[in-house]
Amino acid sequence: MKRDKEKFKNDFKRRLYDFALRLIELLDRLPNDNVSKRLGDQLLRSGTSILANYVEGQSASSKKDFTNYFHISLKSANESKVWLALLRDSKRIKPDKAEWFLKELCEISNIFGSSILTLKGKK
Repeated sequence: MKRDKEKFKNDFKRRLYDFALRLIELLDRLPNDNVSKRLGDQLLRSGTSILANYVEGQSASSKKDFTNYFHISLKSANESKVWLALLRDSKRIKPDKAEWFLKELCEISNIFGSSILTLKGKK
Protein backbone atom coordinates (compact mmCIF):
# COMPACT_ATOMS: atom_id res chain seq x y z
CA MET A 1 0.00 0.00 0.00
CA LYS A 2 2.75 2.46 0.97
CA ARG A 3 4.69 1.56 -2.18
CA ASP A 4 1.57 2.30 -4.31
CA LYS A 5 1.18 5.74 -2.70
CA GLU A 6 4.84 6.54 -3.29
CA LYS A 7 4.59 5.42 -6.92
CA PHE A 8 1.48 7.57 -7.44
CA LYS A 9 3.20 10.59 -5.90
CA ASN A 10 6.25 10.16 -8.14
CA ASP A 11 4.15 9.53 -11.24
CA PHE A 12 1.95 12.55 -10.51
CA LYS A 13 4.96 14.78 -9.92
CA ARG A 14 6.41 13.61 -13.26
CA ARG A 15 3.05 14.28 -14.95
CA LEU A 16 2.97 17.83 -13.57
CA TYR A 17 6.59 18.39 -14.61
CA ASP A 18 5.90 17.13 -18.14
CA PHE A 19 2.82 19.35 -18.31
CA ALA A 20 4.93 22.39 -17.38
CA LEU A 21 7.55 21.54 -20.02
CA ARG A 22 4.91 21.13 -22.73
CA LEU A 23 3.32 24.41 -21.63
CA ILE A 24 6.64 26.21 -21.98
CA GLU A 25 7.01 24.81 -25.51
CA LEU A 26 3.49 25.98 -26.39
CA LEU A 27 4.11 29.47 -25.02
CA ASP A 28 7.37 29.77 -26.96
CA ARG A 29 5.33 29.39 -30.16
CA LEU A 30 2.76 32.11 -29.41
CA PRO A 31 2.53 35.06 -31.79
CA ASN A 32 4.71 38.01 -30.84
CA ASP A 33 1.89 40.48 -30.14
CA ASN A 34 1.03 42.35 -26.96
CA VAL A 35 -2.06 40.32 -26.01
CA SER A 36 -0.34 36.98 -26.62
CA LYS A 37 2.54 38.05 -24.40
CA ARG A 38 0.25 39.13 -21.55
CA LEU A 39 -1.96 36.04 -21.71
CA GLY A 40 1.12 33.85 -22.10
CA ASP A 41 2.74 35.40 -19.04
CA GLN A 42 -0.38 34.74 -16.97
CA LEU A 43 -0.58 31.16 -18.23
CA LEU A 44 3.12 30.57 -17.54
CA ARG A 45 2.67 31.75 -13.94
CA SER A 46 -0.48 29.76 -13.22
CA GLY A 47 0.59 26.66 -15.17
CA THR A 48 3.97 26.32 -13.48
CA SER A 49 2.48 27.19 -10.10
CA ILE A 50 0.62 23.88 -10.15
CA LEU A 51 3.87 21.93 -10.00
CA ALA A 52 5.66 24.37 -7.69
CA ASN A 53 2.94 24.24 -5.04
CA TYR A 54 2.65 20.48 -5.28
CA VAL A 55 6.39 20.12 -4.67
CA GLU A 56 6.29 22.67 -1.85
CA GLY A 57 3.41 20.78 -0.27
CA GLN A 58 5.52 17.65 -0.04
CA SER A 59 7.60 19.33 2.68
CA ALA A 60 4.65 20.91 4.49
CA SER A 61 4.89 21.14 8.26
CA SER A 62 1.32 19.99 8.94
CA LYS A 63 -1.66 18.32 7.31
CA LYS A 64 -3.41 21.69 7.13
CA ASP A 65 -0.38 23.25 5.42
CA PHE A 66 -0.17 20.29 3.05
CA THR A 67 -3.87 20.62 2.17
CA ASN A 68 -3.42 24.36 1.61
CA TYR A 69 -0.73 23.74 -1.02
CA PHE A 70 -3.11 21.35 -2.79
CA HIS A 71 -5.77 24.08 -2.76
CA ILE A 72 -3.33 26.51 -4.36
CA SER A 73 -2.39 23.96 -7.03
CA LEU A 74 -6.09 23.35 -7.75
CA LYS A 75 -6.76 27.08 -8.07
CA SER A 76 -3.77 27.46 -10.39
CA ALA A 77 -5.03 24.61 -12.58
CA ASN A 78 -8.46 26.23 -12.81
CA GLU A 79 -6.95 29.62 -13.60
CA SER A 80 -4.81 28.05 -16.32
CA LYS A 81 -7.97 26.77 -18.02
CA VAL A 82 -9.18 30.35 -18.39
CA TRP A 83 -5.95 31.62 -19.98
CA LEU A 84 -5.83 28.64 -22.36
CA ALA A 85 -9.44 29.15 -23.39
CA LEU A 86 -8.76 32.84 -24.04
CA LEU A 87 -5.71 32.02 -26.16
CA ARG A 88 -7.73 29.43 -28.08
CA ASP A 89 -10.83 31.57 -28.56
CA SER A 90 -8.79 34.62 -29.60
CA LYS A 91 -7.19 32.36 -32.22
CA ARG A 92 -3.68 32.70 -30.83
CA ILE A 93 -3.36 28.93 -30.50
CA LYS A 94 -5.15 26.30 -32.53
CA PRO A 95 -8.07 24.50 -30.88
CA ASP A 96 -6.41 21.10 -31.27
CA LYS A 97 -3.30 22.37 -29.42
CA ALA A 98 -5.41 23.77 -26.57
CA GLU A 99 -7.50 20.58 -26.34
CA TRP A 100 -4.75 18.41 -24.84
CA PHE A 101 -3.86 21.06 -22.26
CA LEU A 102 -7.47 21.64 -21.25
CA LYS A 103 -8.10 17.91 -20.92
CA GLU A 104 -4.94 17.46 -18.88
CA LEU A 105 -5.89 20.38 -16.63
CA CYS A 106 -9.33 18.85 -16.03
CA GLU A 107 -7.74 15.56 -14.99
CA ILE A 108 -5.17 17.32 -12.79
CA SER A 109 -7.92 19.40 -11.17
CA ASN A 110 -9.95 16.26 -10.48
CA ILE A 111 -6.95 14.60 -8.81
CA PHE A 112 -6.32 17.63 -6.60
CA GLY A 113 -10.02 17.99 -5.78
CA SER A 114 -10.34 14.34 -4.85
CA SER A 115 -7.15 14.49 -2.78
CA ILE A 116 -8.39 17.55 -0.90
CA LEU A 117 -11.66 15.80 -0.06
CA THR A 118 -9.75 12.77 1.16
CA LEU A 119 -7.43 14.92 3.26
CA LYS A 120 -10.42 16.64 4.84
CA GLY A 121 -12.06 13.30 5.55
CA LYS A 122 -15.02 14.01 3.27
CA LYS A 123 -14.46 11.09 0.94
